[in-house]
Amino acid sequence: MGDGSERRVARRFTMSLPLRVLPREPRSSELRAQTRDVSYQGLYFLAEEPFEVGSEIEFVITLPQQVAQTGDVDIRCRGQIVRVESASNGRMGVAAKIERYEFLPATASAA
Repeated sequence: MGDGSERRVARRFTMSLPLRVLPREPRSSELRAQTRDVSYQGLYFLAEEPFEVGSEIEFVITLPQQVAQTGDVDIRCRGQIVRVESASNGRMGVAAKIERYEFLPATASAA
């Protein structure tokens, strides 16, 4: 039946959610992007900037009120880039696994 090429265990949800990639270096700026799909173990997003496989990543996903049913909810995540590929319009498709996450308090998400 399967050839072992499909490694996903978690169900993926096709969702275009706002994503803020936090800078790794003090003089870098925050990168804004949109997710293409998300699971509790990882995500795939399109970015204008290049990323390196194996590098650490820290980002904030915003679940909108329609999903969270209480108001916008920010989730801060840390993970690792596992795949980078060329996408349309000169953008890069980036897959990252989520290693840790925390829900941010409402006051932190307003900042």
